[in-house]
Amino acid sequence: MNERTGIITFQGNPLTLVGNEIKVGDKAPEFSATDNELGPKALADFGGKVLILSAVPSLDTPVCDMETRRFNNEAASLGEDIKILTLSMDLPFAQARWCGAAGVEAVQTLSDYKDSSFGEAYGVLIKELRLLSRAVFVVDKSGIVQYVQYVNEITEEPDYDAALAAAKKLV
Repeated sequence: MNERTGIITFQGNPLTLVGNEIKVGDKAPEFSATDNELGPKALADFGGKVLILSAVPSLDTPVCDMETRRFNNEAASLGEDIKILTLSMDLPFAQARWCGAAGVEAVQTLSDYKDSSFGEAYGVLIKELRLLSRAVFVVDKSGIVQYVQYVNEITEEPDYDAALAAAKKLV
């Protein structure tokens, strides 16, 4: 598996990403993850939708909490053609608890805990921590990546406006 360094930091300390870098124009890689009811989910399950894929280290941290709540608030105005998925290594039970406590209903959380399929396919698995790095991908209805942001410092928020604008242009 490809390892990449010099791309992200955690509190200024460099980390290693596992997997290939995804670029605009790439076919979105297939992945398998687990939903909050312990069911399998894959990219193909969301076919025909514009997807905002938000990778976060853990919902139980302040920046990930803010990011997921922000995308949840934005989702209400996006319409049925855009779906927002937040992926982390958090267990499905923890994701369900967090969503219930935070009132997050418009964003679907998926867990990559089993085999880090998403993390490796999208190049966001942090080797040293076995967490996902903060990143946002926008995938069009044909499954082509139209926007990518690997957030350099994982304690910082992504560029919400750019990701949302990219998704809105696709509907």
